[in-house]
Amino acid sequence: MSADTATTAAGLQVSDLRFAYSGDGFRVHVPRLELAAGKALALAGPSGAGKSTLLRLLTGLLTPGAGKVSLGAADLHAMSTEARRSFRLQHIGLVFQDFALLDYLTVTENILLPHQFRGEGMTAARSKMLELTQRLHIDRYLGKRVSQLSQGERQRVAVARALVHEPQFVFADEPTASLDPARGRIVVDMLLEDTRRRGACLVMVTHDPNLLSFFDQTLRMEDLAATA
Repeated sequence: MSADTATTAAGLQVSDLRFAYSGDGFRVHVPRLELAAGKALALAGPSGAGKSTLLRLLTGLLTPGAGKVSLGAADLHAMSTEARRSFRLQHIGLVFQDFALLDYLTVTENILLPHQFRGEGMTAARSKMLELTQRLHIDRYLGKRVSQLSQGERQRVAVARALVHEPQFVFADEPTASLDPARGRIVVDMLLEDTRRRGACLVMVTHDPNLLSFFDQTLRMEDLAATA
């Protein structure tokens, strides 16, 4: 295990995390949350309950009013903005609700783009990309621009991009929302298998109660409302 991997192998820890949007009554308060390496957490709850907001807090894309988020040995919100960005690039895989793909690039270019920012070699990444896209049934689209794909195909490209660099932390915001049940199950199974095999942490937002039994832990946002 490399030194970088060792620093992130201890899982996710949250203590007294508080956040509020200014000028509105919405609040998030997580008194305590722990997720061990190799485990998977589902964030569940109705629309507007704060699932996506909490995911953004856990990845450093939003800054809390108080509290602490630790990913391995890293105290996320004690870092500078640039250090957080670098940490995300190296150690986090993100599946955004809006996919955050570049329409003018091909599927291959979108999936491998984070590797170009890191300046790493592409051989291993290309091999992993082929494995992932075959399992996701999108390998035939590798040379196509993302703008030519359906919503469901784009969603699977975003999943492949999040996993291709084998990050120690994977955060996915409704990664099955644009998929039929069969393809959605393929995505969830792959996220769970990939992260558990590598001893990584998976945090996934879902609106589907049928998926919750596959996760090691479930955090229901309505349970947090009483503490906010």
